[in-house]
Amino acid sequence: MRRRRGHGIRSRAAAAGVTALALTLAATGCGPADDGDPADVTGSVTWWDTSGPTEAPAVHRLVAEFEKEHPKIDVDYVNVDFFEAQQQYRDAVRDGSGVPDVLRADVGWMAGFVQDGLLADLTGTAAVPEPEGFLETTTASVTFDGRTYGAPQVTDPLALLYNKELFDEAGLTRPPDTWESLRDAALTIKETTGVDGIALNTDPYYALPFLYGEGSDLLDPELARITVADDASVRAASTAADLVDSGAARKPPAEDAYGAMQSAFQRGEVAMIFDGPWATTGIFEGAAFDDRENLGIAPVPAGSTGERGSPTGGHNLVVSAGTEHPEAARLFVGFMTAAEQQEELALKLSLLPTRKAAYTRQVLSDPIRNSFYFASTTCVPRLSVPEGAELLATFEPRWEAILRGTQPPEEALAETAETWSTSVLPDWPVAR
Repeated sequence: MRRRRGHGIRSRAAAAGVTALALTLAATGCGPADDGDPADVTGSVTWWDTSGPTEAPAVHRLVAEFEKEHPKIDVDYVNVDFFEAQQQYRDAVRDGSGVPDVLRADVGWMAGFVQDGLLADLTGTAAVPEPEGFLETTTASVTFDGRTYGAPQVTDPLALLYNKELFDEAGLTRPPDTWESLRDAALTIKETTGVDGIALNTDPYYALPFLYGEGSDLLDPELARITVADDASVRAASTAADLVDSGAARKPPAEDAYGAMQSAFQRGEVAMIFDGPWATTGIFEGAAFDDRENLGIAPVPAGSTGERGSPTGGHNLVVSAGTEHPEAARLFVGFMTAAEQQEELALKLSLLPTRKAAYTRQVLSDPIRNSFYFASTTCVPRLSVPEGAELLATFEPRWEAILRGTQPPEEALAETAETWSTSVLPDWPVAR
């Protein structure tokens, strides 16, 4: 499944900077409600699911199971393109027509949706029973000002994926655990096998592990400062640029860098990439991974600080504010994010559950899921600001310029920070 991730960010420390959300939400009048006997709930639920073509059939089967268990509730399943869903949802709300009752929302969309009063408060409802049962890194994206506005469905850590056969051919016995050792390993692979060491994605979501490795981030929410151009961030970007300049990484194309990265890895034309659990279905369709055991998975490398971090991606199920059938919608969300359903999707699709109870022995017995679960221990909850989508969108062309060698890292990051400070976060100073 092709992904362009990271159109939103959340703080490692806390959900800072969202205290103003309470005023916006109070105006919507969408507070939590007690849910009665599920057997008495009737109505219809329109669900916009953003799952990709490899995921949707399994998810659709769960919808049928829900309808069988709740015969008084009809679910209108609509598969919506992930890349179009955020804007389509906003357009539907603006037009006052065709708004779904439930949406599968990327974690990066949450802050903006909550600020604009688009989501129902699910605190204490059937949508999120036993909220303490979710992984802590996933609840950060649904909790604002102490209230809950979604149920985490799947979590997506980035990890280092590598071709074990190419590593063996190059005489490498383990995956690299620092950016420096990754560079050395990639050059060794290229020299001994003729295959490129690593391919990088130009989406700025994939820049975050480099920043985390230097103890940096895009913003410092506690001090309300833009840090994308500070010294640590420049070191991080320079590390990424050096991978390409040194020949360790192939130069990413100007168009569809993600697709090119995936295809090259599937064919065995590159030894390493960074990607998440969603990518494995497509990877196993490639000639290089007819033998599934050839795929190695390791945590993202550490930077010069010794720190390592993978941005927390994933999806939440949310209920639209003003839905005509709130009880049915909340019941549906609770069913779809229950441990039993998450376990089923994990076994069929190698997705990572958000419910702790879904990590059963059977789920963790698969080496792929187990490896991604281990990689998720390095997850960093992302900063959460409503402007997240705009921040990443303006950063993307400059991150691409850094990786393609058309602009020096320091200059590209300074221009990014200047754009943010003048048009996106005008009250935030730039840290140098």
